[in-house]
Amino acid sequence: MSDSYVLISTDSHAGLPAEGYRDYIDAEYREAFDAAQEEAEAMRQLAENDEHRSFLAEWNAEIGHHGGMKGAYDPAVRTKEMDHDGVAAEVVFPDADSAGVGGVAKTPFAAGLGSTGDDDAEMTLAGAWAHNRWIAEFCQDSPERRAGVAIVPLHDVAAAVKMIEWSADHGLRGGIMIPTKWGALPSYNDPVYDPVWAAASATGLPVHTHSGVGPDPDDYGYTPGLIAIYATEAYWWAARPLWALILGGVFERHPALKYVVAENGAWWTPDIVSRMDSKWEGHHATRKFGPAAFRAGLTMKPGDYFRRNCFMAASVMGDVEVDRRHEIGVGNLMWGSDYPHPEGTWPNTRPWLAERFGRVPQEDVRQILGLTAAEVYGFDLDALAPHVDRVGPTVADIHGSER
Repeated sequence: MSDSYVLISTDSHAGLPAEGYRDYIDAEYREAFDAAQEEAEAMRQLAENDEHRSFLAEWNAEIGHHGGMKGAYDPAVRTKEMDHDGVAAEVVFPDADSAGVGGVAKTPFAAGLGSTGDDDAEMTLAGAWAHNRWIAEFCQDSPERRAGVAIVPLHDVAAAVKMIEWSADHGLRGGIMIPTKWGALPSYNDPVYDPVWAAASATGLPVHTHSGVGPDPDDYGYTPGLIAIYATEAYWWAARPLWALILGGVFERHPALKYVVAENGAWWTPDIVSRMDSKWEGHHATRKFGPAAFRAGLTMKPGDYFRRNCFMAASVMGDVEVDRRHEIGVGNLMWGSDYPHPEGTWPNTRPWLAERFGRVPQEDVRQILGLTAAEVYGFDLDALAPHVDRVGPTVADIHGSER
């Protein structure tokens, strides 16, 4: 056994080119799928400008000899790039192309990262089924290394439960991804979703919200600072279900439920958890509402539910997450490469790890880079050991030869 780190990415992405997805769409939706793809391509071309073309040229030059975007759907290319980066295993979300790079399509009918409760229920469900069928097949290549995440819309609770059970039966142990925004649907603290949380608990599948969705189109429109405002507050939309689930008593009613916030940083969690705890304890500012408003349905402090049930797949975490790791919870914090998104660490993960974690004690690094993820997602460490020994980053790689 080597001293190599078990490196598990809790945030990577996969998806097919449009013509590939067509085979997984139910026949009655293929005409609508073709029309949607034509519209998506027209929108992509409309968004082209000199700055974006310059970015694409730079990015494609960087990843070209790494197979470009083929790793989004070709398991051989993907495995080669995992080895290159030292990644032993991964949790695989949809929507490999987040920046108009091309070569792969978004999840059919936009059922993936950008989906909300306001979307068309029938078409979103059709798109989710298409992706889930494909990702279940895709993850059968090297199943010990891949944990696929199923997309589960929540417009129809009974249909969602059926999809969760199907996902568990088909090996999608990466869990389920629900829409980050509930939109016009009931909020996630509503007991109407209890059958969903019960099914996720019974199957052991973690529930995810993943960043990627923004405000409604009529919120701030095409105004100065649009992109900067979106990028600054993007975390909030994926974070909001965290306190809805905790304060709504979901983890009290479903103590075995695992909830993961993906690609959203974690710098903000100590502050919001501290704020919830202070209100549960009866801080002076809560007098006018009374203690019942902050304790109803909760037998523990909000922070206790966070530490027991919640995990942060903080992906390409910054120094702020590393510095605050003990406030966040070393056992609640997980790393991810965000492969193959340009804002991720691929294809430069190894030097990135050394820069970010070189000064951090090995025990903490091992937990954040892989051991917590192995427990949350049920990766078999014995099955991963040959891959870790072969490609995993060593102690010297991350901390230098003097450690």
